[in-house]
Amino acid sequence: MSPLERLIRDRIAENGPIPVSKYMELALAHPEHGYYMAKEPFGTSGDFVTAPEISQVFGELIGLWSAVAWQQMDHPVSINIIECGPGRGTLMKDYLRAADMVPDFRQAIDLYLVETSPALREVQNAALEGKTPQWHNALDEIPAGPAILIANEFLDALPICQLEKTPNGWAERLVGTDGEKFYFLPGDIAENTADIVPRSLKDAPDRSVFEYSPAILSFADTLSRRLAGAPGYALLIDYGHDRPGTADTLQAVREHAYHPALADPGSADLTAHVDFAAVRERFLRNNTQVFGPVAQGDFLASLGIRERTEKLCQNAAAGQAATLRSATDRLISANRMGTLFRVMVAGSEGLPPPPGFESCKDKEC
Repeated sequence: MSPLERLIRDRIAENGPIPVSKYMELALAHPEHGYYMAKEPFGTSGDFVTAPEISQVFGELIGLWSAVAWQQMDHPVSINIIECGPGRGTLMKDYLRAADMVPDFRQAIDLYLVETSPALREVQNAALEGKTPQWHNALDEIPAGPAILIANEFLDALPICQLEKTPNGWAERLVGTDGEKFYFLPGDIAENTADIVPRSLKDAPDRSVFEYSPAILSFADTLSRRLAGAPGYALLIDYGHDRPGTADTLQAVREHAYHPALADPGSADLTAHVDFAAVRERFLRNNTQVFGPVAQGDFLASLGIRERTEKLCQNAAAGQAATLRSATDRLISANRMGTLFRVMVAGSEGLPPPPGFESCKDKEC
């Protein structure tokens, strides 16, 4: 039994079952034993692969997207480029290489990375050698000023709460233990669920699960305050859904395969689908412009991913060209990552729709 599993078991034995959000927080972010604290989970040798690891074109396009967004912000002489959850630094390495093609933009960049893992900070530092990034544990620690924020597969790892429908109403879903394994169980009937569960789901059948994330909404609030204080855009890319619904999307991945969500805490990645409808509503409630969400495949296609891929293939060997095309297909095809992954942008009031969202009218896409 791992030290983290023992710690969680002891906490349950002492205080009773814990909320799903607390289990997720401990499994991922315990300062000593959390999944992200002591290991490098990304890439083929890790547990999962993210878009920047699939193709260099992904990070390059985000870099050029940011250069255009910077121009739309009237070319501020200094721009905070912020990446939340930078992984191995792959996206930002490709991003900055593309940014070099727009020298004035590249010169304006002050680079900030939001990362809590000491192990991953070391990996990022090696990948970005000579790029002088500054690390912070939280977004609100970063100095104010014009900014472009990138968050790719960041929101899905923030803790979620789950409610389970019972004959008596919605109950908070908890994690308990029977001495051998962890299991889900409904707790007390939750209060004020009318403020949490959309009215469209009030007649959901018993045992339905509704997920919401105070952590994600708090992040949106922080973003809104930053965007109100200085011009900027925030690009959010993650897998999720555009409309509220009931589903248990909590999942674990280890060694590129699904793993039981409550087994071996700290040894597997633990994520949940992002409720982009709730995020959008929160931005609008905060009087923050919001564009999207749109499908990742449509977004990348509008930025020219196919054209950039073919350009690279012109100077590649046959095997390399096939790999490049396969990677692009994985990112944009509807039956792969193209539709499951959604793209949303929050922006300061008065700024125009950024690249990929030109068709948005009245903040709707």
